[in-house]
Amino acid sequence: MIPAAIILVVLILLSATIIKQGSVGVVTRFGKYQRLMSPGINFKVPLFEGVFRKVSVQNQSIELEFEAISLDQANVNFKSLIVFAAQDSSEETIKKIAFRFIDEKSFMQTLVRSVESSIRAFVANKKQTEILVLRAEIIGAVTDHLEESLNSWGYHLLGLQINDISFDEAIMRSMSQVVSSNNMKLAAENEAQAQYLIKTRAAEAEARAIRVKAEAEKEASELKGAGNARFREQVAEGLANAGKTMQAGDVPPGFMLFTMWIDGMKYISEHGKGNVMFFDGSNEGMERTIKQMQALKTLDKRSLEAAAH
Repeated sequence: MIPAAIILVVLILLSATIIKQGSVGVVTRFGKYQRLMSPGINFKVPLFEGVFRKVSVQNQSIELEFEAISLDQANVNFKSLIVFAAQDSSEETIKKIAFRFIDEKSFMQTLVRSVESSIRAFVANKKQTEILVLRAEIIGAVTDHLEESLNSWGYHLLGLQINDISFDEAIMRSMSQVVSSNNMKLAAENEAQAQYLIKTRAAEAEARAIRVKAEAEKEASELKGAGNARFREQVAEGLANAGKTMQAGDVPPGFMLFTMWIDGMKYISEHGKGNVMFFDGSNEGMERTIKQMQALKTLDKRSLEAAAH
């Protein structure tokens, strides 16, 4: 009885198989597909049946690092991440995943080479200066090809990321120099534009100031002329009134001229601001000045008569 019990226990242990959650067991009998096992404890016929493979239906990821050569012979280093999963847990899909490749290693190797070849084919037609700005285009080109391949293997693509694109140190240094030169050029252009705007604004401000000053001087000249004219009118009016008063009082006209001569010298001496001026204050000088003023009066009278005729 004891040997029989031991044999029974061994048979039970050999027939029991545990499938983890998120996986599906593929059972074969003498190497031929027989059925699927769902997650949990399952039983098979000992010695006749075996679990050929446990296929995961969970999301899987693989990170790649490889090198490609651009159109202008620059070495480009890529780091990418692929996320994929089984299309579903149906029998046909699981059979396709289980028997398409001889083992998991062969599948992963094919997947990696497929991604590398797609990216290298795309990069081979682009220059190094274009690659950094074509990340989205690279992903799009590789995704179309990879999705088709994965579908034929029973998987579907969940995501493809290109996390890093870099060049050799010498190329990165030269690109940095180009960027630095472009920044310096842009800074020089901005500085030139700023100086141009500053000088333009200064010139415009100076022109406005000149116009304002000219208008102010013109207005001041007009006001000054009007003031001088008004002053002369008042002087002439005052002289006329003074002449009438002196004539009524039988005062000789020469006395008025003498008084004006004295007042004129007095005004000039008070407002000369330290300047040295010479005047002929003798009687002969006064007589000469009076004769000149009388001559001007005679000339003005003749001009008026000529204008009247």
